[in-house]
Amino acid sequence: MKKFKYIAACSTVIILVSCGSKKSQLTEIKPDIITEHVKYDTDDPAIWINAQDASASIVFGTDKDTDGGVFAFDLEGKIIPEKSITNIERPNNVDLRYGFPLNDSTETDIIAFTERERKMLRIYSVPDMKALDGGGFPVFDDDSNEAFQYPMGVSLYKSPIDGAFYAIVGRKTGPLENYLYQYKITSKADSLVGFDLVRKFGSFSGKKEIEAIAVDDALGYVYYSDEGDSVKKYYAEPSKGNEQLAAFGQEDFLEDIEGIAIASYPDGSGMIIVSDQQRGQFNLYDRKTNAFIKALNLTTTETDGCEVVTVPLNGTFKNGLFVAMNDDGTFYYYDLGKLK
Repeated sequence: MKKFKYIAACSTVIILVSCGSKKSQLTEIKPDIITEHVKYDTDDPAIWINAQDASASIVFGTDKDTDGGVFAFDLEGKIIPEKSITNIERPNNVDLRYGFPLNDSTETDIIAFTERERKMLRIYSVPDMKALDGGGFPVFDDDSNEAFQYPMGVSLYKSPIDGAFYAIVGRKTGPLENYLYQYKITSKADSLVGFDLVRKFGSFSGKKEIEAIAVDDALGYVYYSDEGDSVKKYYAEPSKGNEQLAAFGQEDFLEDIEGIAIASYPDGSGMIIVSDQQRGQFNLYDRKTNAFIKALNLTTTETDGCEVVTVPLNGTFKNGLFVAMNDDGTFYYYDLGKLK
């Protein structure tokens, strides 16, 4: 949830100084690349690694408006028109996974994003960018409260147990329990996919909203930002139940707890990166223990979504790539080594 115009809230010089002091005082870490501007309002990125040529990988990012889209950017930050999806009614969050089985002989990588004003989840193939959803899947349509039917956050999950694919979807407004729905994605005839509700879970503090969702496939956990409260942790595998495993970060944020990215390595190490939106920082937590590591000032403003990959992509991103939304309609790219 963005908070604009800090200065307007301050009515005297003394208070204005106080408001400004809330912004990050840490050493600034500048981005390596800033993307071209989208038309409206950037929100959330996803990174597709090209297995044949990592330097041709794509960053996808949502442009959040009634006539919005999911824009594709190359590693220089330039928009790739032929890979972008336009005329989407308020796309919010986006995620992707590799190797979805369309049939017995064909696999494709998939990208999923919420289309809030149509109350839909959308699924496309990558990199050919073909719709696999027959126009979209309704979400939260069994909720009698229409205000609770509008999707916002989404993360995909590929089970390491049986290879099943899932979408975990959150909403703009929701109840104190079962704020998130988890849907199984399956293959159907004619190279389309099916979509079946398998569970409802996730507590909500009732303080602000829940948007950012991220799944650690290898360790089997889903994290989400209960924006005014904490980062919450559950099992991603439906069969393991709906018990809340942890809530952390309560004292580490100025106001809104926002975007989550998980930097994962094969040995189980890594970090969970979470946007401290109004302070203009990112808090880093240990992937295994969820203990706070440090905070960084990456010079973004009002960051909603972020994403990370830990493999080398090109000469600029030798250690991997971290991408964060900035509120001027761009995304910032950083070599992952800058965050360590």
